[in-house]
Amino acid sequence: MAFHPIRFPLDVALGARGGPERATDIVTLASGHEERNSRWAHSRRRYNAGYGVKSRADMQAVLAFFEERRGRFHSFLWRDALDHSSNGTEAPLPTDQELGISDGVVTTFQLRKKYGANFDPYWRPITKPVPGSVRVAVDGNEVIGGLTVDTATGIVTFAAAPADGATVTAGFLFDVPVRFDIDRLDIELSSFDAADAPSIPLIEVRE
Repeated sequence: MAFHPIRFPLDVALGARGGPERATDIVTLASGHEERNSRWAHSRRRYNAGYGVKSRADMQAVLAFFEERRGRFHSFLWRDALDHSSNGTEAPLPTDQELGISDGVVTTFQLRKKYGANFDPYWRPITKPVPGSVRVAVDGNEVIGGLTVDTATGIVTFAAAPADGATVTAGFLFDVPVRFDIDRLDIELSSFDAADAPSIPLIEVRE
């Protein structure tokens, strides 16, 4: 198996459905109270691309993509139409998301995105930033040069560690690493130029 750095057909992805999934165990006690346990530290996203297939051309593109990925075997990139930016727009800013506070020694920082605010915010690791979209700042000042971004891992590496106590931030666009969750496509040609595939499930790949 391998990761293919290619995005699922965007026209189809824009019409898909899906979102984050979590795994929570709930035990109801004799008193009626509950004990809840979250088994995953990070959510996992699921999508159904079948809703995005609108034409014969869409289905042909999906069919070719599916065959090249060998069904569930190889993973690839998915553009989540709702959530693919550090600030919710197509123009990320270098101060969008905090990556950490420098200790004056560490030179690497993982891209991440914050969800929520006051109660128990969730920090999602971002591992597949869009090449050329990442902007980084230290204490609010954008850094031009002197760093690299690994688009396969989402790790930002500085040539020299930022000053001790400095806040490192970044803005970016990103994709989700996924794979097909089926090994069989069920396709119906509903008319001369229309096709229907009721279910094309995709699932996020943990890295």
